[in-house]
Amino acid sequence: MAAWLARRLARAGVHYAWVMAAVTFLVMLSTAAAMGLPGVLIVPLEQAMGWSAADISGPLALRLMLFGLTAPFAAALLQRFGLRRVVFAALILIIAGLTIAAFATRLWQIWLGWGVMVGLGTGMTAIVLGATVANRWFVARRGLVVGMLTASTATGQLLFLPIAAFLATHLGWRAAVMPAAGICVFAGTLMLVFGRDHPGEIGLPAYGESLVEPPPENRGNPARAALVTLADASVSPMFWMLFFTFFVCGLSTNGLVQTHFIPLCHDFGLPEVTAASMLAAIGVFDFIGTIFSGWLTDRFDSRFLLGWYYGLRGLSLLWLPSSNFTFYGLSLFAVFYGLDWVATVPPTVRLSGATFGRERAGMVFGWVFMAHQLGAAVAAYGGGLSRSLTASYLPAFYTAGIACLLASLAALAARGRRAPAIA
Repeated sequence: MAAWLARRLARAGVHYAWVMAAVTFLVMLSTAAAMGLPGVLIVPLEQAMGWSAADISGPLALRLMLFGLTAPFAAALLQRFGLRRVVFAALILIIAGLTIAAFATRLWQIWLGWGVMVGLGTGMTAIVLGATVANRWFVARRGLVVGMLTASTATGQLLFLPIAAFLATHLGWRAAVMPAAGICVFAGTLMLVFGRDHPGEIGLPAYGESLVEPPPENRGNPARAALVTLADASVSPMFWMLFFTFFVCGLSTNGLVQTHFIPLCHDFGLPEVTAASMLAAIGVFDFIGTIFSGWLTDRFDSRFLLGWYYGLRGLSLLWLPSSNFTFYGLSLFAVFYGLDWVATVPPTVRLSGATFGRERAGMVFGWVFMAHQLGAAVAAYGGGLSRSLTASYLPAFYTAGIACLLASLAALAARGRRAPAIA
């Protein structure tokens, strides 16, 4: 099917790489929907099951930690076993985890379903998958493609939240799990039918190249390859700058806002559906901002872009309590914060490739992404702990805002080779 479609598209002047980008976009959107789902269910779970915010935040933090710890090994698995096999295995794991969580009656089942299984499965199909597809299938327009695929992740996490909130309000929290499971099944089917591991498999060069390269043979141990890459990369100051700034990125996005924004708004009197709609608006503006960031990454110094993005994000988080949580105040926050939600990913991927080489870019970015999810896990648990100890989420939001300003300074002060622009 893929070879036939590639020939038909070639006659129309369309490279099959764009099909791979579209299928990967849907896979990442669907798994991100599963990843972001628990954020809308904290309050319903508290009310239905009698668990505290700290109790529920524990498995959600584990989910984020495993999501990140899986990333560097997922990049090695993608090299060793190919895109389709890894994506299929990951989606089976996610669907099984969602099913266990949907029928949970004990807290340990939430730990197993959402904490372990969804954490591992989504880690195998996260931004590292997008970085691998972009580096393998694209030479020209790579920054733009990374921006598009990254936007699918945040958009998937946020776009399904109003639907989940509506179902949780009217049918119960268990019904809210089903749409995410259904879209995972659909995306997995498309990847099995149309997905290919390498452009050389169907006789094509990467987009922007003229020579067809045969698919590489990868017979080594994936775990060893990931660890060797970490050892080689860790001697570079650029690696540690990316590691630190991406830790802060996770701390200030899906670990904090995605997980705790809805209960934060609930504390200030906003209904869950209204707060979820604000998160969906953030997702819409994120889609625009991240694609535009990819376009900028192809043209400007990535370190400057990172400094600008983290600075704006920090200021928006510090301003959030001043919004008084009115509709207009939160709408303003949704616009400025949303444009910057994951705009940091394209320049981070570009710096990884420019510093460590095209072949290792996926695995290096996997380790950097692990830092992102460690930061997210800290914020997911820390936010719940702040709510339980101080009856307020605001200390966690102020801390994240200050951390973003420090990350901005670190990016602007970094030295290293500038990533060349690619048209």
